[in-house]
Amino acid sequence: QVQLVESGGGLVEPGGSLRLSCVASGDIFNNHPMGWFRQAPGKQRDLIASVAPSGVGNYAHSVEGRFTISRDNAKNTVSLQMNSLKPEDTAVYYCNEVTVATTLDFGSWGQGTQVTVSS
Repeated sequence: QVQLVESGGGLVEPGGSLRLSCVASGDIFNNHPMGWFRQAPGKQRDLIASVAPSGVGNYAHSVEGRFTISRDNAKNTVSLQMNSLKPEDTAVYYCNEVTVATTLDFGSWGQGTQVTVSS
């Protein structure tokens, strides 16, 4: 049974920073690309950052240059450092393995962590 536990969300003013963390259990982490997804109210869940087992990251245009994804393979954790936050970053953030299924919003998900950017 795969378990994903996200944490680190909260309320922050525009221009502020947050660091999200995710602990993944089970086989999901081993040699698999991991990603952070987000879902804003009324919108679909989208992949915004991914990290290969090697540690190389890829980013959606909307967050490139502001967000940094990283992983610790020994601890089965993946993190997302978010800087220069904007109101449009407000969403529930989820981590998961990056697969065809998860990019189409299928599969098992954790509870997510709410990020609200507002003054």
